[in-house]
Amino acid sequence: MRAHHASVADVIPFSWVDGPGNRFVIFLQGCNFNCLACHNPQTIPMQSPASTTHTVAEVVARIRSSMPYISGVTVSGGEPTLQHEFVAELFAAVKEDDELKGLTTFIDSNGNASRDVWRSLALVTDGVMLDLKALDPGKHLEMTGESNDLVKDSIEYLTQLGLLYEVRLLLVPGHNDSDAELRRTARWLLSVNPDIRIKVNPFVSHGVRGVARQWGEVSDDNKGRYRSTLLGESVRQLAFGGAGPT
Repeated sequence: MRAHHASVADVIPFSWVDGPGNRFVIFLQGCNFNCLACHNPQTIPMQSPASTTHTVAEVVARIRSSMPYISGVTVSGGEPTLQHEFVAELFAAVKEDDELKGLTTFIDSNGNASRDVWRSLALVTDGVMLDLKALDPGKHLEMTGESNDLVKDSIEYLTQLGLLYEVRLLLVPGHNDSDAELRRTARWLLSVNPDIRIKVNPFVSHGVRGVARQWGEVSDDNKGRYRSTLLGESVRQLAFGGAGPT
């Protein structure tokens, strides 16, 4: 088997906000979206002066040093599916290791990946946390610079595979958070899976770029409206997080 290496933006040995339980998180460098609301825009280019190169063996050694205080490994970004061969090899190494094989393997993704990519990851991945920046194609293009066709297809395909852990909605006041947009989004997601888990990440302006610095942040009243609107559409599993994912 070919040994793959990855361009890595950061590593966090212990995190409670990147999937279920306490997790080891590796943030890969490079993203195929250019989100205005990104809180870590330095991870967007495929190469960065601050990024480092890691082999699978080096990451496995770092995961081992976090044992037994973690319950799983999450690969985030940037966008991890851009380096999916590395992710697949890393997760396979975790699954094959006697000390690490009890850890769950999760991916935090923008969903802009083909079915072939997901198929290559499916056998070694336990769950995917996926961002849906906007259901409306025009709004999605405005917010990310790209279409959401692959994102919606990924939601459907990962549901079929039983790998979709949750869909995360980054809600920005005045951009993608109207009651009508929330209702349409909830209805579409529930048509894919009536028990789908939805996590709302309210927008905050810290760390964002350009015009997004002028966008309003989510108020407590906004959060209450989001909750009542989504629950009113019969969302059964609803959670709220902090700042939106990259």
